[in-house]
Amino acid sequence: MIVNQTHAIDAQHRLIDAQWRATEHAESRPGNRMPELVVIHCVSLPEGEFGTGYPHDLFVGCLDCAAHPTFADLRGVRVAPHLLIDRQGHVQQYVRFDRAAWHAGLSSWRGRSGCNGYSIGIELEGSVHTAFTLAQYDTLLRTCTAILGRYSSISIDSIVGHNEIAPGAKGIRVLFLTGVASW
Repeated sequence: MIVNQTHAIDAQHRLIDAQWRATEHAESRPGNRMPELVVIHCVSLPEGEFGTGYPHDLFVGCLDCAAHPTFADLRGVRVAPHLLIDRQGHVQQYVRFDRAAWHAGLSSWRGRSGCNGYSIGIELEGSVHTAFTLAQYDTLLRTCTAILGRYSSISIDSIVGHNEIAPGAKGIRVLFLTGVASW
């Protein structure tokens, strides 16, 4: 069920309904420009396990890399999205939208490199092998509606999956049709 209620973004470029969780894995946007792109990612740590809290720990720089064998490659990694939407549709915000979050890595969109500098990164707790929840779709739709309403520099065709800007990234394809999101 899609709720016809949108989130709002305040004057400090924060989603009003999100739980604020500041991270140092961000920087000023080049030229203080406003975002022009939204990049959707998926995350689970360990892969395919949800509700562990490990993605949050990674995004704020306190992941215990000894907690699971698959975390060894994450030692020293400094990464964070602007938002994380958990399986229940709750939102945590790590970086204000007027700042660059470190989520896209080596990336290019429409011939422009360095997508972190001009994008908003949204992580969905999930995996490319597991369907996202209806609560996540609802929250993502309301969140993207708020972003589109707040930033005229972003258009509906500027909402993409990470794999569309970074070859080899997890394969999320984003498609918005008549107000319904699907992957």
